[in-house]
Amino acid sequence: MRSLVSLVFPWLLALLNGAAGAAPPDPLIGLVSSEGRASVGFLVRVEQSPYRGAHARLDLMPLYVFESEYAYIYSYRAGLKFAVSDERYLDLFLSQRFEGTPLESIPTSLAGMAMREQGVDAGLALRQRHGTIEAFGEARVDVSGLSDGTELRMGLRQHADGERLSLMPYAVVSFRSTALNNYYYGVRPNEVRPGRPGYQPGGGVDLTVGLDLRYRLSPGWQLLGGLGLTQLSGEIRDSPIVSQRALLSGYVGAAYDFGTTVQGWSARESMIVRLLYGRSTDCNLITTMSLRCASTATEDRTSIAGVQIGRPFLENVNGWPLDFVGFFGVLRHQENGLQDDGWSVQGYMKAQYHGFPWSDYVRTRVGFGAGLSLAVQVPYVEVRDQARRDRGTSRLLNYLEPTVDVNVGDIVRAKSLTDTYAGVGVSHRSGIFGQSRALGNVNGGSNFIYLYVESLVSF
Repeated sequence: MRSLVSLVFPWLLALLNGAAGAAPPDPLIGLVSSEGRASVGFLVRVEQSPYRGAHARLDLMPLYVFESEYAYIYSYRAGLKFAVSDERYLDLFLSQRFEGTPLESIPTSLAGMAMREQGVDAGLALRQRHGTIEAFGEARVDVSGLSDGTELRMGLRQHADGERLSLMPYAVVSFRSTALNNYYYGVRPNEVRPGRPGYQPGGGVDLTVGLDLRYRLSPGWQLLGGLGLTQLSGEIRDSPIVSQRALLSGYVGAAYDFGTTVQGWSARESMIVRLLYGRSTDCNLITTMSLRCASTATEDRTSIAGVQIGRPFLENVNGWPLDFVGFFGVLRHQENGLQDDGWSVQGYMKAQYHGFPWSDYVRTRVGFGAGLSLAVQVPYVEVRDQARRDRGTSRLLNYLEPTVDVNVGDIVRAKSLTDTYAGVGVSHRSGIFGQSRALGNVNGGSNFIYLYVESLVSF
């Protein structure tokens, strides 16, 4: 590892001093406008699988982008940002790696082989702009304990921005280590079968060219699309479980940028503090939201308790009684002795409607949040239900949160509680019906019905 760093780091510095440096052509980089701090949407990705006999992968990816001056969270990546100069940037990040055994249908070429799982990389990224040209470099190392591999990516991207349409052609060279290639494309001695000899690839170089595009439909909405072609190294192509020389991929999607409409942007320096407690339910999200089911009398009797911190983003959008709030939360999963208690974190954007006829007397809000939930360990109710269905689990899942609440100050006629609300909500983790590789192609999830109290704190 030290020898790799001693080789790679001077190379990155030389690249920066010449014209270069940072993240690869990630389609979410720069998605949020200069006025905005969050964007929500979706991508549908299609890509060829390198494995012999495997079908093309169709992946639905929820898009969540939260960005501040010093940090960012994307659907599959989070990091800290540092501005070295006006045109040169550095970030430290964690990112999901979309490689490994197909989760939806394992081809016969991989039958009897150990699962090659999606890893998590830690990395250092550098980028520098020269007019319309952006040069970038990225050094990654696996920190999930799967491949223990490393990768260096370097490339160029051009920004051709029109009034509505932006085109971004790019080229990337990827230097992959022996450990990385061997984990995903090697055949271990105990996996040898007739027609599948043992194989240990060495390090190799992949080349990717592609085009990203964005089309602005309105001040808030953008359409996204892109195509990419990756030429695999000879070390990967020679594997007996690989049939492709090159991989074609593409994506389409849409995203809404909170903040492009400056009117209504919340200028209050404040945050929301919420405390909650709830129990698991066997009701699904739809029946709970429609008030057809609200029982928490489950066989496991597991529960959650937590705190969430929110920041108002937009208030009274376009003059409507509609606000948008961003939340980050931490939950403690109390597993009633069925497994060890655990933690989960959530990040999500929430819309809140407050235009009811009686709101002049008792302010009432109905909200719906969408984002991501990452569990340190998969909650027991998900482990139990997925085992019964013979389905897999994932620590990272989509997060949905419907709520309804009333203003406490209006009810007790206390001005000191004018920004305090109490209500009921549902904490819902979901794999989006198994259609998202980013979420482990999980078909299932969990629901907790909870009570909460929240208050706006100014600073």
